Formats: sequence, structure tokens, C-alpha cells
Amino acid sequence: MEKLDLDKFRIGNKNLVKHEGVVSKISKNGIVVSIRGNVSCDGCKAQSACGVSDSNDKEIEVQHTNEAFNLNETVSVVLEKQLGLKAVFWAYLFPFILIMGTLIITSTFFKEWIAGLASLLILVPYYFMLHIFNNSFKKSFKVSILKNN
Repeated sequence: MEKLDLDKFRIGNKNLVKHEGVVSKISKNGIVVSIRGNVSCDGCKAQSACGVSDSNDKEIEVQHTNEAFNLNETVSVVLEKQLGLKAVFWAYLFPFILIMGTLIITSTFFKEWIAGLASLLILVPYYFMLHIFNNSFKKSFKVSILKNN
């Protein structure tokens, strides 16, 4: 993952989203940060569809940090707003479009139950492809962490 320009965040850039979290794991590949549940997501347009605003904790892996962090240290996770919307698209919107498109197309040629089954089964290769391109997605999402003062 590429590192964000954190100077923009420090001066209050509106295109960046900040979540408070705690360092839960440190490895040679990166740092895992647990984001606390019920975080403040007031400024985000994708708040109702985002999985981060749920009540349970989420974990985010941040790779290749230059700073040294300690376990259980409170940090801020920073990402660009447009990347949050991109994540919502790939996680929720595109699978919905895929299911509905498959349902509409197959219902014109097959019985209703076959069309329903085909529209659900289309998700198997979709999520398999997401798994294959997991590293590509990790590189495209620019997530950084900051120490809290």
C-alpha cells in the first residue's frame, strides 16, 4: 500500500477520513489496528452501507509503516473518502448489480427457480475473483496510521 500524505490530514483535509483504533498485532508484514465500534462517521456519505460503522470492532492491516508502534497503543487510521466509496462499491453495490442482472437475464430463458439459483451462484466466482485479486486491492487502498499525541 502506498502511504498517504499525512501533512494534508494534519491541516484538516476534508477528503480524508479518520478512525480511532488500537494496535492489536505487529508483524514484519505490517501492523493490525482494531477499530473501535460505533466510531463517528458523521461526515461520510456511505455511512449507512459501510461496515466500519457497525457496533462490533473491525481490524485493518496497514503495511510498510516507517514509524515504530507498540501493542495496545492508541492510533488514528486515515484513509481517503473516495477509497471508502470504492470499497462500498466492490463489497455491496457490484454484487447487487451482478445478482439483479443475472436474475433478469436468466428469467427470460429459464424457469423462475433456476434463475434465482443462478443469480445466487454467480456470487461464487465473483468472491473467488475477489480472493484472487486480494493483493491488488490491498495495493490500491491507501491506508495510513498516525500516533495520537
